[in-house]
Amino acid sequence: MTTTPSSSVVPDLVPVASYGKYLEAQKAVDYLSDQRFPVQGTRIVGIGLQLVEHVLSRLTYPRAAATGAAAGVWFGLLFGVFLSLFTESALSALAVILWAVLWGVIACALFAVVSYALSGGTRDFVSEQALVAERYEVRVLPEHADGARELLAQAGLIKEH
Repeated sequence: MTTTPSSSVVPDLVPVASYGKYLEAQKAVDYLSDQRFPVQGTRIVGIGLQLVEHVLSRLTYPRAAATGAAAGVWFGLLFGVFLSLFTESALSALAVILWAVLWGVIACALFAVVSYALSGGTRDFVSEQALVAERYEVRVLPEHADGARELLAQAGLIKEH
């Protein structure tokens, strides 16, 4: 049996409150839970979703190398600690870890620079992405909608609807 995405994500739920921020909607559901409201099946639904990309800086060869090297430290450290489990002394274990970190830095920095060069300048910036909504609705099963509205209204947690 196949279902449409909307029916599997939000099956016949009734909106009981709407909030401008996710944390406000989360607070409302937390309050309902604290009041022993049956929150099973309750959803917080983002309405008017947008992908927001915040440009942080320009990407250059040195920045690509530095980012790769930083990732290489962690990769090398993880690999080195794993390999050090098979050494006989603490001194040789430390040497294995340090060599793995060094090679991780070199390999990842080189990989990052080559990847940047092969991109042909199509993305010369560093950014972070977030999925944000215009508003967040708290939705519950139809048989619990009146009770949820009443509880939220008593607590002053109904913002708009």
